Amino acid sequence: MSKNIRKAVIPAAGYGTRFLPATKVIAKEMFPIIDTPTIDLIVREALDSGITEFLIIVSSSKNSIVDYFDRNLLLERVLLERGRMDDYKLITELPNKVNIHFVRQKEQLGLGHAVLQSRSFVGDEPFALLLGDDLYVGNNNVPVTEQLIKAYNEVNSSIIGTIYVDKKDVVKLGVCDFETNDTSNRIRKLKGVQEKPTIAEAKSQYAIGGRYILSPTIFKLLESQEKSIRNEIELTDAILRLMEIEDVYSCEIDGRRYDIGSRAGYIEAILDFALNRDELKEDVVELIKRKAEHL
Repeated sequence: MSKNIRKAVIPAAGYGTRFLPATKVIAKEMFPIIDTPTIDLIVREALDSGITEFLIIVSSSKNSIVDYFDRNLLLERVLLERGRMDDYKLITELPNKVNIHFVRQKEQLGLGHAVLQSRSFVGDEPFALLLGDDLYVGNNNVPVTEQLIKAYNEVNSSIIGTIYVDKKDVVKLGVCDFETNDTSNRIRKLKGVQEKPTIAEAKSQYAIGGRYILSPTIFKLLESQEKSIRNEIELTDAILRLMEIEDVYSCEIDGRRYDIGSRAGYIEAILDFALNRDELKEDVVELIKRKAEHL
């Protein structure tokens, strides 16, 4: 029997080394897409998908994330006194709307280890897992997490969100191996996952896209999962073992992905989000034209 997906887990404890030196003091998840932190947008994706309970996994250096989702009573009072109601609503809307819990990952031992920290929060129910390096805009205003929840309700099994990538990019990603080559259905049963295969070894060009709906069985497997050659507990390894005891499916994501973990992807996200804001579009288009003239 299927269950409603009401909980989301968001790992945010990584070092963010690709954005050094800024991440020495600033949480990568707090980098703004114009004026809104990336993690705010990811929480909203899950919230708009019907998620009501959140757990964000942080480290001791990520207190800014905790503060962001808290109230700032002094700033609120100043905004109210100055009659800046739009700004007041802007900073109070999300903290008033969501129930967010936090837990610290005391050691950086991989994504699987981070997810394992959410076991007591999740309990015995399926849950959504959203990774912070992947920012999405779902097509037709359907959030990506909602797409995966619908897929889960259809097959009543764990779902991995996938994206179609260029062949040259498979070497950087987890690649899916399917039971069938039929691509007419966005939802397909998996028989394996390859972690960063060579181009010749890759079974497909469908890669894991940083969004999952996972069975609580994953926690038993993560608890006994041996560390990888990188001395980390890998989520992918546990999902491979999950496939041996439960069906696991993929669902091709219908939307635009931004790789916020890369500098170019981060810049692209800022540009696209700016071009989609009426008050910024004209100025940004003019700026791009001026810059292009000097290339």
